[in-house]
Amino acid sequence: MAIAAPDIADLWDFDRPDLSEERFRAALGDAAGDARLELLTQIARSYSLRARYEDAHRLLDEIEPQLAAAGPAPRVRYLLERGRTFRSGGAPDKAGPLFAEAWELGRTSGLDGLAIDAAHMVALVEPKTEDRLAWNERALELSRRATEPYARNWQASLHNNIGWSLHDAGRFAEALVHFETARKERERRKQVNEIRIAKWAVARCLRSLGRRDEALAIQLALKAEWAADGKVDQSVMEELGLLGIR
Repeated sequence: MAIAAPDIADLWDFDRPDLSEERFRAALGDAAGDARLELLTQIARSYSLRARYEDAHRLLDEIEPQLAAAGPAPRVRYLLERGRTFRSGGAPDKAGPLFAEAWELGRTSGLDGLAIDAAHMVALVEPKTEDRLAWNERALELSRRATEPYARNWQASLHNNIGWSLHDAGRFAEALVHFETARKERERRKQVNEIRIAKWAVARCLRSLGRRDEALAIQLALKAEWAADGKVDQSVMEELGLLGIR
């Protein structure tokens, strides 16, 4: 049996990979077959997030020979986590082909969410802006067509990624469209912290467009939101400094 991507996602706390590992290990007690392999790949990911790359590779080495009899979901997850471990460990050249293989397998197997994850990872290791854009746009197209919530929920992240690729290329007006779309999607899903990040990106792009008054208004509002939580966001403060507020 295969664990659905949303179930895996529910066990993750990316700010606490140690806690996530505990959850995955607890879930192993009731898991067998493909479900067990999928959980093991996520334990490997928790290692990678803590820079325990040798441990991650060692666990993935143990998983690899079991994949011949497995379904597509654990195979795609294995490719993703092997690639992520290589990328985080400083070998993006080894990661790219693994992500591309995960994209093809996920896409042809109807695992839209995992395929989108793979495509966005390919984009992260592509050195050329046009290639990064192409992969993220490919992922966005699939996300728009998808029916499963996990796959559709990628849209905000993908619009953000496309926005930054366009921004880095100096295509600020096009970038703003994607940043605004990402903000609207975050607001639709009522994701408080992600909404703030999306607003910051909009303001940053407005500054690049020379629309400093609009950018300043957004950053000041963000400063107030963080202050209401008793916090200071350094990225907001840096932008305010660049906009002339000390």
